[in-house]
Amino acid sequence: MWLRAPAPTSAPPQVLVSVSKRSFKRAVDRNYLKRLMREAYRLNKYRLTEAPGGHPVGTIAFIYTGKEKKPFALVEKKLISGLERLLADATPAPAAESVS
Repeated sequence: MWLRAPAPTSAPPQVLVSVSKRSFKRAVDRNYLKRLMREAYRLNKYRLTEAPGGHPVGTIAFIYTGKEKKPFALVEKKLISGLERLLADATPAPAAESVS
């Protein structure tokens, strides 16, 4: 989930990381998954901050919806695909000029 910034910026957005207590009863497991997600974001936030012309994202929330713990490689892969999809959805497509 994400919220739009008032104007395009190159600064990193505010980030929320959440893991459901319903899926992971032990705090140790929830904290482990949150650490994985924060590290994956830290390593890949350049995809947002180095976007040409800035990015329109002001706040972003990462919510872990799985029922079991996943390895870091898979968490990072999914986070990267989410960031790329976010940039594609958030950045307006350039208007095509009609040629007469």
